[in-house]
Amino acid sequence: MANNFFGITDTGRQRQNNEDVFIAEKSGDGNFIIACVVDGVGGYAGGEIAAEIARATILEQLQFIAGDIIPLLVNTFTIANQRIYDEKVQNKDLENMACVLTLAVVDVINNKFYYAHVGDTRLYLLRDYSLIKISKDHSFVGFLEDSGRLTEEAAMDHPKRNEINKALGFAGQISKDPDFVETGNSPFLPGDILLICSDGLTDLVDKSKITSILTSSDNLPEKGKKLIDAANNRGGKDNVTVVLVHNDKERKQHSATKPVAAVKATEQPEVTPVPVKKQEEPSPVVKTKGNGSTVAVLTLLCFIFLGGFIWQFKKNIDQAAIPKKTDTLAVQHIKNAAELKLQDTINKLKGHTLILSAADFKQPIILSDTLHINKDSLYIKTKGAIVFKKDSTYSGPAIALAANCKYVVLDSVAFDGFRTAIITHNDALVLKNVQFINSLTPVQASYMFPNKKYISGRLFGSMFKTDSVPVKATH
Repeated sequence: MANNFFGITDTGRQRQNNEDVFIAEKSGDGNFIIACVVDGVGGYAGGEIAAEIARATILEQLQFIAGDIIPLLVNTFTIANQRIYDEKVQNKDLENMACVLTLAVVDVINNKFYYAHVGDTRLYLLRDYSLIKISKDHSFVGFLEDSGRLTEEAAMDHPKRNEINKALGFAGQISKDPDFVETGNSPFLPGDILLICSDGLTDLVDKSKITSILTSSDNLPEKGKKLIDAANNRGGKDNVTVVLVHNDKERKQHSATKPVAAVKATEQPEVTPVPVKKQEEPSPVVKTKGNGSTVAVLTLLCFIFLGGFIWQFKKNIDQAAIPKKTDTLAVQHIKNAAELKLQDTINKLKGHTLILSAADFKQPIILSDTLHINKDSLYIKTKGAIVFKKDSTYSGPAIALAANCKYVVLDSVAFDGFRTAIITHNDALVLKNVQFINSLTPVQASYMFPNKKYISGRLFGSMFKTDSVPVKATH
């Protein structure tokens, strides 16, 4: 499996700089292949910067991959989009920069891939000598081509071919549009090849030529180089980038099984007699005749029972006369204004990103009850030092994730004094720069499995790492 992915990029014949970048490497845990092509938009410097911000964000967010992968990819695009937009706001010289990209996360072990896509970079799947276009071009001409209103040749020559209507960095918030990021997943069978490429290839090289290169006997680097050469030989009008992933596991050959011979009607199948265990006779019940001693014993038991009843009755009367102390001993968890505000904010959040500012909350935030997170995916990011501290009368967790949570990120927060700080399920929780102070069990995780099913697999190991300084965000 060492040579089953490859990436290559080229400036082309007519450009002075390369605004394309790519990713072709394994995730930090080694369980997935990350394959991505990013095409920068917005001029000489802007396109390169936007593309590099997106690339760095993907590598940062996908260092460890677990749980439901599609929400993870969407959240990664959301973060990258916000970082590009923030950079534009701070630097007016980059106000036109953006990028388009296609990202695939490949699980070769389980023969499956997941993808997220924005713009006019493309994702193809080669299976059994047939090349299938998976992603859709987010442009008017791409729509016409995908819907069959334009042929491939006409679309390649259309004057508005490169006018896109979706890109990262166009707007600050993309979470308001649930369909902004195109996503999907598909089987990735032994022998399949994934191709991710920029429009510098598909604007100049048609599908049949790409197919002939991919189905050749060349290895992946040779195929990638031939695709680049094909674009440059036809003018090389744009930067051209190619990433290939091959499921190089051996294809399974299914041999025909011999049918079981039917038993003729005249034949009787041989039956092996099963010995029947002889039923044991029940033990005889021993009966004894009554006598005077039995009556005496029963009389004594009656007096003992009556005395016990009188004692219990008197005890109940005495306890009823004692004033009840339950009102003074019971601990009432009354939430303070800060935690009520925070819980209400989480419940009413429309998008998937929550920015917590230390200026909005008195520090530390004292918790006298659990903060509950029930959203499918959520990214909690802080501005300033946010510390959750246990109330002196509280012994429960600080945060509890519901069983339906699939991807929840806690970024740059601290938990102080909680016996158990966070309760989570499956692989939903992602921590970044989180501190646990005087916590006996920082995270308690449980795994939910269907009832009476056979379960196979393993728990992800080495998912967290420790450091003495916080990890800086990559821009």
